[in-house]
Amino acid sequence: MKKRLLMLLAMLFSAAMVLAACGTGDDEGQDTEGTDDTDQNEAVDFTVAMVTDVGGVDDKSFNQSAWEGLSDFGKENGLEEMKDYTYAQSETDQDYKTNLNRLVRQGYDLIYGIGYLLQPAVDEVAQQNPDTNFAIVDSVAEQPNVASITFKEHQGSFLVGVAAAMKTKTNKVGFIGGTDSDLINKFEVGFRAGVKSVNPDAEVVVQYAGGFNMADKGKVIASSMYNQGVDVIYHASGATGNGAFTEAKDRKKNNPDEDIWVIGVDRDQYEEGAVTVDGQEYNVTLTSMVKRVDVAVKDLSTRALEGDFPGGEILEYGLEDNGISVATTNEEALTEDILHEISKWEEQIVNGDIEVPKNHDELEEYLNSL
Repeated sequence: MKKRLLMLLAMLFSAAMVLAACGTGDDEGQDTEGTDDTDQNEAVDFTVAMVTDVGGVDDKSFNQSAWEGLSDFGKENGLEEMKDYTYAQSETDQDYKTNLNRLVRQGYDLIYGIGYLLQPAVDEVAQQNPDTNFAIVDSVAEQPNVASITFKEHQGSFLVGVAAAMKTKTNKVGFIGGTDSDLINKFEVGFRAGVKSVNPDAEVVVQYAGGFNMADKGKVIASSMYNQGVDVIYHASGATGNGAFTEAKDRKKNNPDEDIWVIGVDRDQYEEGAVTVDGQEYNVTLTSMVKRVDVAVKDLSTRALEGDFPGGEILEYGLEDNGISVATTNEEALTEDILHEISKWEEQIVNGDIEVPKNHDELEEYLNSL
């Protein structure tokens, strides 16, 4: 009996030793697995770059939004800034092709042209370099190695038009465009449709600056509009719009009681409207028509990294997929009744009950139907 008991104890001891050894093996396996996870977070073998429009990468608008999206993508994938992901800044339109070709020679896997003005250059360089992937933002290049990113700017412009129509006290609002082109006409037309849908008697003053890097001219145009009695200005003009913010803030400093506003574009430009007068903080940014260029750039870069580059396709972002939105940062200025009205019209647009016009001919038809 004793012998059997001793044998049983010996067997139990041996089993315990085996289990302990197995446990040690599992722990080592977990350590190895943890190392694998760390390795997966290291930089991937992928490079991406963008060529800015003339407004510059810090234009506080379109180019800056694109760079923010590219930067987020780079950081999340362990890429080195200005090496694995970078930008080339264009001072004039003569730089577009030069910058694109330089990035091709440097071997970048994906190269963006930021802005419709780069479309001819992207189209030409893409044809000459079929093994490189390109993307054009705000235009279409019909090449098998180019993905075209577009937005429904007219939808968001309609909604900030609603806000302007409800905020104005003078019944006079303004629009400053960069260039008089099909793209910027979408902003103007959508804005005018939104204003007139809520306030048919409101006057909309429109002026184009002729460029996107003309802050001085933007300030002059804004000054002229405010002098005419305009109290809300919506700009779709890149860095030119910085001049409109400067003019509004200067006026606020001279007369804090003056109710004047600017509506930003492409990204939330609330910070651009901040002004302090005698220790009192004000903000002249009513709202902004947010165009998620950052989201689109990040999404497309991720698809390219994963081997799913949509060459030859047109990708369109709108209200329904949060590619377009209205900033609500200025809670004091954007009152509950304005937010309610915006929400009401947004629902009708998303549901298809309203087709927002995209050009002047469609705008005329729309206004005639009101």
